[in-house]
Amino acid sequence: MSDTLPDRLSTNPNSPYYNEEILAKGVGIRFNGAEKTNVDEYCVSEGWVRVVAGNAKDRFGNPMTIKLKGKVEPYLQNEA
Repeated sequence: MSDTLPDRLSTNPNSPYYNEEILAKGVGIRFNGAEKTNVDEYCVSEGWVRVVAGNAKDRFGNPMTIKLKGKVEPYLQNEA
């Protein structure tokens, strides 16, 4: 498998964009030039990230997320 990251990736196992092999390598996200550690999902082509909103949970027990728009730069953490 190549070291290119997908356009869209999620950390939620119920998502169709979840990929355990890539997440095991360690994916980092720079959003508008700042390092983000609480990203739940990202999409480079559409320019957004979903970040966890504190300790809030929805009625199913999943963390609440906020969608932020901007420049998304994913990278493998072991390369940095």
